[in-house]
Amino acid sequence: MASIHAHIDGTVVILGTGGTVAGTAAAAADNVGYSAAQLGVAQLVGAVRALAGLPLETEQVAQIDSKDMTPALWHELATRIDVHRARPGVAGVVVTHGTDTLEETAYFLHRVLSPGKPVVLTAAMRPATSLQADGPQNLCDAVAVARWPGAGGVVVAFGGRVWAGSELRKVHSYRIDAFGSGDAGALAVLEEGRLRQFRPWPPCDGLGLAQLPKDGTWPWVEVVTSHAGAGGRGVEALVGAGVRGLVVATTGNGTIHAGLIAGLERARASGVHVLRASRCAFDGIVGGTADGWPDAGGLTPAQARIELSLRLLGATG
Repeated sequence: MASIHAHIDGTVVILGTGGTVAGTAAAAADNVGYSAAQLGVAQLVGAVRALAGLPLETEQVAQIDSKDMTPALWHELATRIDVHRARPGVAGVVVTHGTDTLEETAYFLHRVLSPGKPVVLTAAMRPATSLQADGPQNLCDAVAVARWPGAGGVVVAFGGRVWAGSELRKVHSYRIDAFGSGDAGALAVLEEGRLRQFRPWPPCDGLGLAQLPKDGTWPWVEVVTSHAGAGGRGVEALVGAGVRGLVVATTGNGTIHAGLIAGLERARASGVHVLRASRCAFDGIVGGTADGWPDAGGLTPAQARIELSLRLLGATG
């Protein structure tokens, strides 16, 4: 293990997109009644004394609550990351983000960016005004990872852990240790200024942005849920309205209610693409089944929706 002060030379560019990390509330004890995306990324960085004197640049790409993330903004964010990673003097890029769609943005960036300098996303479960504000430490950790020798790929620094962007999932709605990656576990932990790494850095898939429309007009893909009493009427309505793809958030290890299957079969016969993803919180579909319905493996339903969209766009080859 090396000290946190061991780093590669170069600037870390911090791209802000808003989120709880940039949120404020009227009272320091209020951790739920806050407004997200109120502070600029330069304000966030300037308020963290531990970052003073480090070679940092900031850029505000967006200022939104991440529940409102869009494919068009993903495209813009990936474009800005590519621009900065191509600069010779840049060591890595940090992205401040909201937690609601963090697993989606991280997966998208993992799929489209090329291997190379690290892209480290970070966020917070408490607003900047909170007595329990976790954003400053998470931001420090993200910068440290971006400057770490040998770091690469799209990763997430959050709660003292480093997660692979392709494996991330939000597992709690309130606690500050709100993320996990199922059985895969963390890539590394940050302990008192020291990085302890368990697994190799994950390379990006490098699909690129050439086949993705800048305006975010992706094929229409929706998530439907299999549950007790599920039926096919919702699927039939979506097909009638022109949906191109359906991700089924399945029960257990990929199972689908009998009442939903008939509707999905008709949808598939009409040319709609169907992909299964487990709704279970800690893992995905293991081993597949012989029923002919393709599955998304360990992806969450939200990530599987991105994967199916990329396939329909022809971006996955």
